[in-house]
Amino acid sequence: MNAERPGPPEPESPDPLVTADAKRRPRPEHKVEITDPLAIRALAHAARLEVISELYSTQVSRTATELAAQTGLTPSAMSYHLRALKKWGIVLPADTTGDARERRWKAAGTEVSINSGGGVAGPEFAVLDLELDAFRRRVNAYASARDGRRRRGEPADTSAVVLASNVLYLTQSQRTELSGRLFDLLKDYEPKDPDRVPEDAQRTATLWSMIPDDRGPAASESAVGRS
Repeated sequence: MNAERPGPPEPESPDPLVTADAKRRPRPEHKVEITDPLAIRALAHAARLEVISELYSTQVSRTATELAAQTGLTPSAMSYHLRALKKWGIVLPADTTGDARERRWKAAGTEVSINSGGGVAGPEFAVLDLELDAFRRRVNAYASARDGRRRRGEPADTSAVVLASNVLYLTQSQRTELSGRLFDLLKDYEPKDPDRVPEDAQRTATLWSMIPDDRGPAASESAVGRS
């Protein structure tokens, strides 16, 4: 999910199955932009953000039961959250095949962004806080699982874990270019077909941020002086 502040617009695991060389399923790009403050507030819930991340990143439909298992909620509680997201046009009922006893849900587009349009940023930052909390939970879960494997004497995990931080000096056009290039690069690594994932592929979470450093040179120099 992308959170946007006022200014010029900037460009913005599935079930493991089989082949690495399946062609990418053609799909029209459709951006769902959330601008209503009430809709933004509706997103400020950890389970709802987890659902949005799952449905939009995989482009695979899920049932309330499947999503509940992922978030730790009951299926009835998850159904409530899905209906709330449907109200704001963020998720939609999906076509059902086979066993139709439970409704399936899908993303309403290929990406979702938040744009407060210069209004009060409180709800928007609440969403960002929850996104960061979700990242912390992923880190803690990975660290716990890794330590458990070590205690059991299992082979070392070769997963690539990357966390990097940079301070750049960018013009407005450079910020737009960097954002666009990065999102284009990430799209190259999206599942070519959400129903067909390479057998050796590992579900991997990414988080990327770019934000003006409004602390200013004076604040930076002061911090250095105290160190």
